Amino acid sequence: MKDLLAAIVSGLVEDKSAIEITVDEPNAEGIVIYHLHVAPNDMGRVIGKQGRIAKAIRTVMRAGAGRNNQKVMVEIE
Repeated sequence: MKDLLAAIVSGLVEDKSAIEITVDEPNAEGIVIYHLHVAPNDMGRVIGKQGRIAKAIRTVMRAGAGRNNQKVMVEIE
């Protein structure tokens, strides 16, 4: 799942070396949280107009996790 998120985001940003993804352990509800950090100049590219790209990234991640019977959440920081 971490590789999927990295592949999606690397296609959007200019500074690929600034991509940093940290993964939390599953919480009480079984949700794994992925924290995505990108360069400040690339934040607009990852979030998109009115958050459309961020919403699409979260949707793709949830769909991928559903195939593995997991629950995920993506936080863009």
